[in-house]
Amino acid sequence: MAPSSVVVTIDKPSNISLVEVDDSETSVFLEKQKTASTKQFSWLLLLKAQRILSFFPWLAMGVSKTFVSVKKRIALSDSSKDEVKYKEKIMYKFIRVFLAISIVALVVEIIAYLQNWDLKLIPSEAMGLVHLSYMCWISFRADYLAPSITMLSQFCVLLFMIQSLDRFILGIGCFWIKLKKIKPVIDDQSYDIEDPSSFPMVLVQIPMCNEREVYQQSIASACQLDWPKDRILIQVLDDSSDELLQILIRNEVNSWKEKGVNIIYRHRFVRTGYKAGNLHSAMSCDYVKNYEFVAILDADFQPNPDFLILTVPHFKGKPDLALVQARWSFVNKDENLLTRLQNINLCFHFEVEQQVNGHFLNFFGFNGTAGVWRIKALEESGGWLERTTVEDMDIAVRAHLNGWKFIYLNDVKVLCELPESYEAYKKQQHRWHSGPMQLFRLCLPAILSSKISKWKKANMIFLFFLLRKLILPFYSFTLFCVILPLTMFIPEAELPIWVICYVPVTMSILNILPSPKSFPFLMPYLLFENTMSVTKFNAMVSGLFQLGSAYEWVVTKKSGRSSESDLLAFAERESKSFSEDKIQRRLSDSGLDMLGKLKEQEIPVVVVEKKKNRIYRKELALAFLLLTAATRSLLSAHGIHFYFLLFQGLSFLAVGLDLIGEQVN
Repeated sequence: MAPSSVVVTIDKPSNISLVEVDDSETSVFLEKQKTASTKQFSWLLLLKAQRILSFFPWLAMGVSKTFVSVKKRIALSDSSKDEVKYKEKIMYKFIRVFLAISIVALVVEIIAYLQNWDLKLIPSEAMGLVHLSYMCWISFRADYLAPSITMLSQFCVLLFMIQSLDRFILGIGCFWIKLKKIKPVIDDQSYDIEDPSSFPMVLVQIPMCNEREVYQQSIASACQLDWPKDRILIQVLDDSSDELLQILIRNEVNSWKEKGVNIIYRHRFVRTGYKAGNLHSAMSCDYVKNYEFVAILDADFQPNPDFLILTVPHFKGKPDLALVQARWSFVNKDENLLTRLQNINLCFHFEVEQQVNGHFLNFFGFNGTAGVWRIKALEESGGWLERTTVEDMDIAVRAHLNGWKFIYLNDVKVLCELPESYEAYKKQQHRWHSGPMQLFRLCLPAILSSKISKWKKANMIFLFFLLRKLILPFYSFTLFCVILPLTMFIPEAELPIWVICYVPVTMSILNILPSPKSFPFLMPYLLFENTMSVTKFNAMVSGLFQLGSAYEWVVTKKSGRSSESDLLAFAERESKSFSEDKIQRRLSDSGLDMLGKLKEQEIPVVVVEKKKNRIYRKELALAFLLLTAATRSLLSAHGIHFYFLLFQGLSFLAVGLDLIGEQVN
């Protein structure tokens, strides 16, 4: 064999050919391969460089669009509609003073950092008047400020851990219910379909106030409930102040009445007490005594036809049962980031809190809608009262104190809407957190003097009211919006990492478990909950001490979204409900006049409904405060504290500029 050749053989030569490589060509082959590899590597580097360079224009464009959006938000902001006069708010003044002090402290800390002074320890010798002043500040904060801040932070951390333990126990209870497949069951046989007289008399109430967007679909859903026609009455309780809207709602009621539905329209001339006053007025009608149960459906709720079939039979054979509550399901939960975050919160509320309390305690807070009440329980508990803005929780507490029991049905879902704008959501949360504190002040003597067991009294006072309604907003705002930025300037009282990171993330994961599809929004949820703490804390304080905004009631704005299954039926109703012939026929001679008014006011109505952006000054002030603290944290290389303060400050900034939720074209 020639010495310039190399022969490679294989032990199993089947289907494998002999390969012969000439040694004289090997060097040329390797040179070509090396050249090709060099060119490929060069092209790879150029490709990566091109991708890196293309990232910067994309980033610049994103930042530019963000600044343009912020500029538009500020330019289009409407402060004339701002009901809150910030200059008169103690809380806003406190935040501004805190921000001013933190900025001054940051300037001092930056000077100390540039001079290479130790930001934590007191130096042995002073190097000048400025250095001596800084030494005095370090000594003062270590001896006087740090101990008090440490005590307050330890108290808040204790409350935080107690509330986290409560959430954890609720999660275990929910897991036990899922594991054992525990569900409320109907004891006796259902009603005889062939004998309508075996069905109890049910009253369906739809309270509404200026619900232009949703009145048609809510009335239609109630009129399509599967129940004997002579055993049901639907009350449309309209508190609208718009005369034209009253006409439209009355027309919608008349159209269903012509189809054989037992439905009536009621409008109050004296509109006092908000929703509670509306319901109380409706229950005072003489014909109500002929009905055994009442189902309450808010204007944006769309129950399935089998809603009454799945709820009312639970009362059979249970004379001590007062309420059957169904779960809410949201038709617009994926509309924007705000609705997604709300869905996480409410899924935990219904899946865990309501279900666990309903099974183990037979008590939970009535959600105000999507529930069926025994009318006898309402009457014996004092009926609807106008003393708070949470009339639903009020009647539930009084019924529980009178010995009545509740059932929660997690499998029965009723479609409704979530607020799509931050303004609507903020007002809703203010009412939901101010009202319970009003109710707690009013109900505490009744709870202490009631005949229920001591365990139930303790549960209602310490868990239902104090822990979940007072302590939660208190420690959330105090710990993460006050103490944490304060400790950046007083490092002697620094919060441990597990308080800032590990426990909050663990609790957020626990809260998000009932809605597993929302896991990508874990961190936005954690930041947004802390951001909302300023609103909840303010509402809690105003309700507890009966401040000016405690009794504020604003109807949550609706968009009128329907489920896909309702679109065809809704389109059919739409074509009939808003025709000119219908108005003329229903209103006889006055129809032409009303039609003229309707045409005259078409354009102004559209103008009124246009939303303008708002600037939320408290949130903005807290954003700058947290970002200032983040800068101070960066000087000391705190690590996780810096990142938390940075992203929390950006979260407050986005909310303060109204960049979350419904967007304005």
